[in-house]
Order: sequence, then structure tokens, then C-alpha cells
Amino acid sequence: MYVLNFPVENIEEAVSRLNQRGVHFEHYNEADLKTDEKGVFRGPGPNIAWFKDPAGNILSVLEEK
Repeated sequence: MYVLNFPVENIEEAVSRLNQRGVHFEHYNEADLKTDEKGVFRGPGPNIAWFKDPAGNILSVLEEK
């Protein structure tokens, strides 16, 4: 599986703007993968939020720490 990442400077702003345009972010609640209420994973490594395009491909916005 491949994921296309879009680097952003501010993930909060990017997620908010995309939500306003109707983008739905994926939510995960697994042992090593938990996203917050906005769909942002804040763990070791970069902050990241995943979403799907109309064809079902997984895309993400990614903020390096």
C-alpha cells in the first residue's frame, strides 16, 4: 500500500481548512495508532492525518516536528 503525503507547516490549520472543504479524516483507535478527535496522530515521528480521495486512495497531511 502506498500513501501520498502532503507536507504542511501547520497540521491544525491544514486539517481545519480541508474539513471546511468537506474532507473527512480517518480515525483510528488501535494499540499503537490512535488519532485525536480531529483525526490527527500525534505520536513518535511527524504529526499526520489521513484521508481518502474519491477513488479510495489514502492521502495524508504531514507536519514534521
